[in-house]
Order: sequence, then C-alpha cells, then structure tokens
Amino acid sequence: MAEAAGSSSRPAVGQCEVSGAGAARARWRLLGQVLKKKHLKDVHLQQVSVRRFHNGLLNVKEVLTSFDNTGNVCLWPSEEVLAYYCLKHNETFRDLAVCELGGGMTCLAGLMVAISADVKEVLLTDGNEKAIKNVNEIITRNQNAGVFKAQKVSSCVLRWDNETDVSQLEGHFDIVMCADCLFLDQYRASLVDAIKRLLQPSGKAMVFAPLRGNTLNQFCNLAEKAGFSVQRHENYDEHISNFHSKLKNEEKDTYDENLHYPFLLILTRHR
Repeated sequence: MAEAAGSSSRPAVGQCEVSGAGAARARWRLLGQVLKKKHLKDVHLQQVSVRRFHNGLLNVKEVLTSFDNTGNVCLWPSEEVLAYYCLKHNETFRDLAVCELGGGMTCLAGLMVAISADVKEVLLTDGNEKAIKNVNEIITRNQNAGVFKAQKVSSCVLRWDNETDVSQLEGHFDIVMCADCLFLDQYRASLVDAIKRLLQPSGKAMVFAPLRGNTLNQFCNLAEKAGFSVQRHENYDEHISNFHSKLKNEEKDTYDENLHYPFLLILTRHR
C-alpha cells in the first residue's frame, strides 16, 4: 500500500511511533483523557502527544476539542483486526458495494478490501474532515500505483447524525463495517440508525469492537431494538485468539482486553 506522505524513513500511514513500554503506557493514559475529554494535567502526558501518524505532530488541544478526533490519534487495535479479517476473508466482498464508517486517518480495513477483493465499490468515510483529507491522498497514491482491485474507490465525510450525509447514500451498500466506534454515548444510536439506512435490505454489517465497559452491550441492545439480528463472536479467528492469550500473559502492564480485544458483531435485518 502506498504511503500518504513523507519519506520512506518515517513510519507508514497507519503506524504509530513507539518509544518503549513506559511511553506506551503514558500514551494510553493520554488517549483515555481524550476519550473522557479531560484536561491534560501531567506534563509528561502532554509530551507523549508526539505519538503520531507520520503526517505531523498531534495538536492536543485540537484532539480534545474538535469533532471526534479519536481516529486521528493512532491506529486502534480493532481497526487492525478488522483489516486482517477482511484480508483473510476477501472472497466475502466479491461484486459487492462496501462502506467503512468511522475509519479515521487511514480507513485501513476498507483499503484492504479495495486492494485484495474483487469488489464493486468501496466507500471510505469518517466524520472528521482532516481524516478524510488524508484518506483522499492515500486513495490517490494507491490509484496511481495501480494496486486497487476494486472497480471504484472513493471517500467522503459522513457523520452518522447528519441527515444529508446519510440520506444521499441510503440503501446503497451490501456490507457496512466499522471498528471501535461504539464508545461515544452521544453517537451510538446515530451509528445504529446510519447502518440500518445505508444497508440494502439483504445487507449486513460487520462491527469489530472491544467491550469498553458496557458500551458493546449497549450497542447490541440498540441494534436489536432497531430490528437487527445480532450475532456476537468472541472467538472468530484462531490466530487472533492465540495472540490475545499471549498478550494477556506477556503484556499485562499495557494490554487490557476490555479496551484492546475486539469482539465481532454481525448485524442482519430480521426478515
């Protein structure tokens, strides 16, 4: 996959710089504060904001105040797992129209579908304009490199709570997918509604997300009330399950399955 910007000596788009376990723990604390919209009190936490995609330093104030910037902070584990799952099961997408919601700065999973599958169409979306600007550049570079198998690859800003954004794509997609998008209380119901409206009647949604307290269960409840049948899978891939067990045993200081291990949810409409 072609890089978005910068020299080859820097990390590829979608990768975050790592400078040791101590910095990693501090960065997770930073992200926790971002999610909770807290002020940064620890000077060390402010300094570790240099964890970044390689298109530049994070602006901590902007992360705390702009519309959902969580996808601009780093590549979250659920997105990586969704990307892996899409690559392994790329035949699932043959001749279909696919949309990724809340894909952040890379929309990595959707890109993997576009690169690996004989798919009719892939639309990569996020609610943050800066994220989509970066995704547009990634698409252009990969189109120029000739790596896409998809017939059509595009991106747009799509906020789940924006009627115009959703209505213009209503009923268009065979598969809608997202990763770790369930934790923001104010948008959870809007996400369920957007998924329902974007899907064709026979379509399905693939959602990867960790428990994050009760947020996964809350999403499932909302989806069922909206008329979805929800299949919930904890052990959906042997390699991922084995890696999960290894991290639980060997990375206890930094690995928290409540935050890092994604479940797979398959949503289909009741018929």
